[in-house]
This record gives sequence, C-alpha cells and structure tokens, in this order.
Amino acid sequence: MKLFQQLLVAPAALGLVAPLAANASDLNIDGVSEYSGATEQVTSINNFNDVQPTDWTHQELSKLAKRYNCVEGLKGNQVLSRFEAASILNSCLERVTEVTDEVSRLTSEFSTELATIQGRMDGLLARVGELDATQFSTTTKLSGKATMVLGATGYDMDGQKDVIPDGQRTDGTTLTYAYQLNLNTSFTGEDLLYTRVKTGNDSTSAFGGKDAYVTPAYLEHANSNQDTLKVDKLWYQFPVTNGFTAYVGPKIENYYMLERSPSIYKPLLKAFKLGGNYGTYGASTGAGFGVSWQELKDDPMTPGVGFSTGYTAEDGKVGKPSSGGMFTADADSIWLTQVSYGNPQWQVSFAYASKGDEATQGFGTELGGASNVDCTTGSCESSSDSFAIRGFWQPEENGLVPSFSAGFDWTNYSLPGDAAKGTREASAGWFLGMSWKDAFIDGNRLGLAIGGLQWATERKNSNGFDGTDTEGEENVAMELYYDIKVSDNITVTPAVFYLSNPFGAETGDTQNSDLGASTGGHDADHFAVWGGLVKTTFKF
Repeated sequence: MKLFQQLLVAPAALGLVAPLAANASDLNIDGVSEYSGATEQVTSINNFNDVQPTDWTHQELSKLAKRYNCVEGLKGNQVLSRFEAASILNSCLERVTEVTDEVSRLTSEFSTELATIQGRMDGLLARVGELDATQFSTTTKLSGKATMVLGATGYDMDGQKDVIPDGQRTDGTTLTYAYQLNLNTSFTGEDLLYTRVKTGNDSTSAFGGKDAYVTPAYLEHANSNQDTLKVDKLWYQFPVTNGFTAYVGPKIENYYMLERSPSIYKPLLKAFKLGGNYGTYGASTGAGFGVSWQELKDDPMTPGVGFSTGYTAEDGKVGKPSSGGMFTADADSIWLTQVSYGNPQWQVSFAYASKGDEATQGFGTELGGASNVDCTTGSCESSSDSFAIRGFWQPEENGLVPSFSAGFDWTNYSLPGDAAKGTREASAGWFLGMSWKDAFIDGNRLGLAIGGLQWATERKNSNGFDGTDTEGEENVAMELYYDIKVSDNITVTPAVFYLSNPFGAETGDTQNSDLGASTGGHDADHFAVWGGLVKTTFKF
C-alpha cells in the first residue's frame, strides 16, 4: 500500500486502536468491517473461524461494549471476523476500569490479532512521523511537469527557396523538453502565493516560437530558457469579501487574474490558448495587479455572473520613465477586463484589452500579430483597443458529442510615425475547438481545432495609402491530437498541425507591392507549414 493510501487509512486505524490515541472516539463497527477487508490476514488457524453470535467471545464482547459504550453499530446477531472482534476489544480496553476474568480470557483469545493491530499502527505512525520530519514546508505543496517532444516541421514554399533565409530555417527533426515546478503556498488556507520555476531548450527548435522564424508553430508548453532554471511566475492572491479575490505580483499575466477561463479547449499550439491567443488575450509576463469577482451560488450549476480586471506591464521592473516603468507610455502595458455568464457546463464572455507601446499582440501574420509599434526610427507612442467574445459548451456525459469552444477577436490600432511596411489599422482572428473526453478509451482525449490567426483587416503604408485592401492576409491554422493516458502521471500525445499562409501578405504577393508587402523578404506566392510530433508529459 502506498504511503498516501496508508495516510488515508490511518484515521480509521486510529479509531480501531484506541489505546494508542488520546481521547479516542467510539468505534464504528461498519468502519471496522471496511478497514479489515484492506488488511492482511492473521496467520493463526483460528483466523478462518468467524465469531458467531452463539460463541462465548461474541457474547462477552457484546456485554463489554454495552457496559462501556465503546462500539457503535454492533448488533447481537451480527457475525464478526476475528479481526473485527479484536478491534472491538482493543477499542473497549481503553475504557475498562476493572480487569475481570472475562476481559483476561478475551485478551488471551485475541492476543495474535491484537498484536497485529498494534504492529500495523506502529508502522503507520512511524511513517507519518517520517513524513513530518522530511517535508520541506508545512505551508507549501510542490508539483511538477516534465514534457518531451520528438517532432519535425516541413515547409511548402510553392517551389521557392528564399521565403525563409537559410540561417533561419527550423524544419529539422528535434527532441526537446520543458520542465517546470509549481509551488503553491497558503498561509491561511484561502490565500495563495504561487511560484513557478521553469526551464527548457525549445529556443532554436521549430516549436520554440520566440526564436523560430514561424512563430505560430509555438507549442503551448514550450520554453526557451536555454537550460537555465528561472522563476517565471510569482504572484500572491487572497480573498477579499463576498466572492472578490485580489492579485498582485512582479511576474504575472492578465489571464491568471480572470474569474473564469474563457475556453475549455486544451490546445496543442499556443495560438489556440484561451480560445485564441490574439489581440485581446495575448499577454506577456510583467508586474501587475487585479481583482476578480464571482457571483456566489449554492448550486454550482446555477448560471452566474463573473467579472475581472487586471493590469500588467512588461517593463514594470524598469525604473526609468523614458524606457519603462508602470503607468508610463513605454510600459508595454495591458489592461484586460472580462465579463462572463454561465456555469461549468456552458459560458459566454466578453473581454476588452487596452494595450500600450510595444505590448504583445499575440499570434498571427507578420503584420497582424506584430507588437503595436511599427516605426522605422526610435520609439513612438502607440496603443490598441481589442475586443473578444468567447463561448463554450460541453455535454453532461462523454460520448460522440464533443465539447465546443469558440472565439472571435477584433482590434483597432493607433500607430503614429513612419511605417517601414504596410501598417495595420485593424485586425481580426477567430477560433473553433472541439474535444472528446474518453475518446475510444476511458481517460483518453481527442482534440481538433481550426482558426484564422490574427490578420490585418485594414492597413496603410508610408506612401499614404489608406484602405481596406488586405489581399493575402487571410490564413488558416489547424491541429489534431490524441492524448493517450498511460497512467495517472504519464500521457503520450501524437499530434499534427498545419499553418496555411502564416506570413500573410508578407509572403510577397506582388499584387500588393504598393502597400509595402514585398519588403518582408518572403518572395513566394504561397507558403505553408506542417508539423508532426509525439509529446510525452510526466506529471508529479
């Protein structure tokens, strides 16, 4: 029996062995029966003989239990195993005030079983003591996850070779990893100090995103710390009153402060996270604070309202107003507010994000997914207003009908200054995800998603062109995966994905050369990426 299972059994055992615990409560015979079924049999030949209501031992135990009121649920006509009988006697001995001949005879009769009970209890107490002595903290729980990915990507370049410079190609087969430790600390039982330590080596792989040329191929779990273990999340949250929770920390993202997640789809690509990691929910870690509220309901399935608002600044750690700092124009800030309505089975939500200079926009085409600033020289003040609508629904029982998550984002920009290439004035993105729990085999999951990554819907260039001509910007991303639950702690996930036109108009559509699209350096009329991988996740 594993240690945590023994710890679960320990309270029942403490009730059985009352002399070993101070202030022992009355013994419940039903609990004895359940516990006795989980123990090893006693080696004595008498163990195979049940204690019948007509036996003297049964009659004397009944008298003893009635006299000292030490057993709950014992019936006079109830057949007992010898272990059950010994457990009853052991519980009553604590209250015995006089050692009569009957008590001595019972103790002698069940001496083997009594020794077994005490021996097992001594072992449990020793293990509990060992756990107490070796735990690193009485307030912190540690969990972790290790992920390994074997996979490759390929490029469909329509016969062209210079879409991606040779030094930037990341289409080889790689075996990479990400490793994280989660420390959840609570001082009151209701608050949380969250610390995440993470590392990985995805920086130069096709799935690393930040340094890979095709950023939409970034996997949701990927990490590019180059084998350096870093604290990448740190914040404190605590309840205030009546459903309100406050958040503050030097390393937090806006979506951690949401009262409810806007999507239940579990993504493979980070671009599909939160129902679309685009202009509204696209975020980066920074210093921040916020508050969330949920309408409290006696029945959790009763639909209710939720509200959250939070501010983060990537440059919140920079003290110079000219180059960052919170609440400045150059803070790379995001203020995200979400309102939701629903329950765990279905939900609709609306969100608004106000983003400042160079704040992350999320995943999309080179034009639609870039940061706010798009100036040729120096820094220029810029901002964007992003809006998102999300919804999800899942069936009450797992079966052929999947759960659905959907989302749509649109963003308006204010980008003053001279643009080096076509500068967007508005963008949009959409998402649809489906997942089947217990697909084919209980515990497994099938996931399928399709979406249009954030693309520019309106743009202008340095020559003064201003219009809605965005030919070549539209794109489609797709993923398909199957989670195979090997055990409670190990999951193997074969997966494929496809990105059609991830560069958008910057691929080099000559029809749009007057918009500056050809300056992107991608000279093919068509470009696409496919990927295949096997991901193995270890949770502990």
